[in-house]
Amino acid sequence: MTVVPGKKLRVLYVGTLGPFATCTHRYWAIGRLGYETIKFDTDPYQLAGNPILSKLRGRTLIGWKVYQLNRDLLAAAILHKPDLIWFDKASYVHPRTLRQIRARGIYTVHFNIDNPFGPRNDPGWRLILDAVPEYDLHLVQRDVNLTDYWQAGARDVMMLRTSFEPTVHFPPPEWWSDVNRTHDVVFIGSPYDDRAQFLTELWERYSIPVSIWGDRWEAQLSKKAKSALWSGGAIYNAAYREKMWRSRICLSFVTHSNSDDVAHKSFEITACGAFMLVEDTPGHRAHFKPDEEAAFFRTVDDCVTQIRRFLPDEAARSRIATAGRDRAESSGYSNDSRIARVFEYIESILPHT
Repeated sequence: MTVVPGKKLRVLYVGTLGPFATCTHRYWAIGRLGYETIKFDTDPYQLAGNPILSKLRGRTLIGWKVYQLNRDLLAAAILHKPDLIWFDKASYVHPRTLRQIRARGIYTVHFNIDNPFGPRNDPGWRLILDAVPEYDLHLVQRDVNLTDYWQAGARDVMMLRTSFEPTVHFPPPEWWSDVNRTHDVVFIGSPYDDRAQFLTELWERYSIPVSIWGDRWEAQLSKKAKSALWSGGAIYNAAYREKMWRSRICLSFVTHSNSDDVAHKSFEITACGAFMLVEDTPGHRAHFKPDEEAAFFRTVDDCVTQIRRFLPDEAARSRIATAGRDRAESSGYSNDSRIARVFEYIESILPHT
């Protein structure tokens, strides 16, 4: 394909485009940047049938729905004639489908928020790994994956960190205060790694009651801890934002089993103007200044010290939360800012007419 000066690229977006998906946020951002966007939602294929069948299909990557997605995707590429197809974690897409798409002069981009090379060993990576050499550009959100994808035969690899969505993650009204914050310490997310043990220890050993929202905690917490800590299942969008608004301290962990160094949640918490107590990593320190834009911890004891330090100090929490929000905005941690840099790169390397 070639870039015509003054003409925005036509983008076919392939991904999970439900109302709560971060894929949808990235799709919105591309549209806000002025590109013509066309949806190809993979949910009807990936979620078809009962939950057991859907899970089995996700592990084996075979069956009628996998074939149908590839057939319909190629048909959509032929019909819409996009300049570029953006794939978001394309678990069902066959290498041969990509070869047929690229043969039509369509530039292909693949963003994978997860880590197919990591120690977590999730199922369902076979087709993504087979197709690594077939994409024109891979976008990854962790440093270690830059090397992983090159070694797997990628044509080109670029960093795209996770981001906050400005239409969803924004601060509360200026008059907001601890009067409106009904939760002391909150964690919203999944029970990866040793989080259940960590949060249980905060409660059992140090009498710090953490309110947890998220799925799959039932199997990780004891019956007693679940009763004390777990407040409900996953929450999204407005409910997610407002829960952070109503919390004095929001915890954020990196997923070590995914080789992460930065948490997606960290950009969302700060963008919402909430006070963040975050796991201390080089990646987090590169994005936020300790004790100025966020508070940091390494161990349970560190976390307890920080909670006891900041929980009674509303002024300090408000100052740090405001600075964190300003940093997220000024440093370009939004979907729009990060994705704009990707398209600037793509347009710089494509031939021009």
